[in-house]
Parts: sequence; C-alpha cells; structure tokens
Amino acid sequence: MNTDSFHYAAPWWLPGGNAQTLWAALASRRHFGPAPTWTRSRWNTPDGDFIDVDHAQPTAAAGAPLLVLFHGLEGSSASQYAVAFADFAATHGLAFAVPHFRGCSGELNHAPRAYHSGDFEEIDWILRRFAAEHPGRPLMAAGVSLGGNALMRWAAEMGESASRHVRAVASICSPLDLAAGGHAIGRGFNRLIYTRMFMASMVPKALKKLDQHPGLFDRSALLAARDLFEFDNLFTAPLHGFRDTPDYWSRASAKPVLHQIRVPALALNARNDPFVPAASLPTQQQVGRHVTLWQPEQGGHVGFPVSHGALGLPGHVRAMPEAVGHWLLAHL
Repeated sequence: MNTDSFHYAAPWWLPGGNAQTLWAALASRRHFGPAPTWTRSRWNTPDGDFIDVDHAQPTAAAGAPLLVLFHGLEGSSASQYAVAFADFAATHGLAFAVPHFRGCSGELNHAPRAYHSGDFEEIDWILRRFAAEHPGRPLMAAGVSLGGNALMRWAAEMGESASRHVRAVASICSPLDLAAGGHAIGRGFNRLIYTRMFMASMVPKALKKLDQHPGLFDRSALLAARDLFEFDNLFTAPLHGFRDTPDYWSRASAKPVLHQIRVPALALNARNDPFVPAASLPTQQQVGRHVTLWQPEQGGHVGFPVSHGALGLPGHVRAMPEAVGHWLLAHL
C-alpha cells in the first residue's frame, strides 16, 4: 500500500460530512474478521486514581509491534473506530490496546478530575507504562479526535525524547485548533445533533462526579449548560487547571506546537469534517518536516466509509485504519 497519502473517495450515496460521519458511526461494518474480544486490565494512576485498559485478544506473537489507540470524546474500545483498528491489528499480527481515559470504561473514576483534550501528562505515563511492560515490542500510538490532539500535544512536549517510547504517532480527525472545533460543534445542525449527543453522556457523569466530591462545581449552573463551551467553562476547565474555556482551548490545542514534534507523526483530517473547519487545519509550513498531513476532501468526522456488499451497502470503515496503520508500520 502507498503510505504517502490517503486517496479517499466517499460513496455516491453518502454526500457530505454529516452523512459520512453518522453512517460510519451507526450503520457501517467495522470488522472483516471475527469481532474483537478484550481482556481488561486496571492500572493505578500516579495520583491514586485508576484507568482501565482493554487488550485485544488473541495475544500477538512475542515481539510483534504494539499499537495503542487513544479514543475520542466519550469513546471507548466499543467505538466503531476502535473495533476497526482492532480488526486491522489482528489481520497484521499486531498487539493492540485501548487505554480508557478516566471515567470512559463504564466505571466512574475516583479523583476530582476527568479527562481533557490537552491531557499530555496522562498520555505520557500511559505510554511509559506500555513501553516498560512490553520492552521487546516496537510501540506505535494513534489518537482519535480528542485523543489525537492530546497525543500530538504529548509528542510536541517530549520533542526529541518521544522516540525513546514510540516509533511513530498519528492523529485522526483531531480538532488541533480546539477553539475552531469547539465553536463549530456549537452551531446549527452540529448543535442539534452532536452537542446534544455529547451532553447527554457528559452531564450525568459530571453530576456523579459531584456526588463523589460535593462542592466541586455549581450543580444548577451545569444543569443549565447547553453546549460544550458552557460545559467546559463549568467542569472541564476548572477541574484540570485552566481558568476558563478560552484558556483551556488555547493552551490545550496541539496546532501551535506541532512544529516541536521530532518523531514521525501523521495528522489525518477530512476537509468536510463537521467538527473541524477546513480553514483551521495546519499547513505543512506550520508543522515542520516530522509531521505528515493528510487532508482529503471527503470523510467526515472519523467516518471514511467505503462501499461494501450488495449495492454498496452497508459500507465499511476499515479503509482508514488500513491507511493509517500502514503509515505507522512503515516507520518501524
């Protein structure tokens, strides 16, 4: 496979970024082989909390490369892209793991914090532990949406030392400019569909966090929040050391620091992504020689469905993991 670019063409029956996003998430085929099965490990965090890590089974051969996937906002190992990447890994004999950000594995974490788009310290200790537990395996990491921004922030913060832990990293449909993405998801159709979907998951979890830690934030104000800007202002930003939403979105964005990356890195963004305005995407001059940019015109947000089956239906989402996975493997 050519790993220099990703030549994606959407099916004729899925016009536009919203259709490509929603169909991929709700109706498309995720795996060609058997559905992945998972073995879960609980890791204690440096601050006395925990995360859950799902390892795809069966276990790959000793010494096989390990691919670690960081999920997106409110994602998990059950997300369509995680299942598709697990299928890619099984097909190519790779070990594969999905570490869950705090509170995303189905059980609320203990600490008075959750996770956020710039959580590179969390990425750091997770990747260090994977490297320590699998010293004979070359390590690659990919991150989807929120997880990709955090991964790129980590690569930028680490600079030259990132290569001690990973051979290559990739971000997929990540809002590398968080302000642009945050404002985009709060408008029009996005607000009606995607904002409501995320808020329906995030608000109840935040309220459970308040039950754990009374006084952590203003309950009535959070219940009145109607978009991610307001939610981040009341919950995400103050719980993770940011002044407010603009401070969080500014300091957590990976785009301003992509030029600091010194390990092979891929940033894949469809230019019709409903969450990530094309005008906000980085240019090659902004990122430097270590970062490869794939910016196909079509694909939606973590979509990239491909025709499959009778009349091209229902379509599958294995093309994107295949392209990204081969790009990562090429840097081993």
